[in-house]
Amino acid sequence: MKVVVENLTGTLFYIQVGNDATIEDLKKEIETQQKLPCDRLILVLDADRSPLMRKDEEKVSLVDCGVQDGSHIYLFFIPLDNNDSENQVMFTRPDFFIG
Repeated sequence: MKVVVENLTGTLFYIQVGNDATIEDLKKEIETQQKLPCDRLILVLDADRSPLMRKDEEKVSLVDCGVQDGSHIYLFFIPLDNNDSENQVMFTRPDFFIG
């Protein structure tokens, strides 16, 4: 399947993964193509505006998350915080994401 990924600057790029790919597979492919650290990626599916994964869900298949061929995925990053040893992240949806 081929998905469209949009980063924070609005740049679009395409990622090709197998139909049985997991969230982890997609993140690794983004890391390979775009040279971005996969452990800091937050992926949000355009269809339902909810994060695709949490750390414990990376083995879930993309299809089970509602991702299809041609899906649009927004790419965000977990901020680096040297003061937080657990790297906890809070993700909230901006008002424009609420449908």
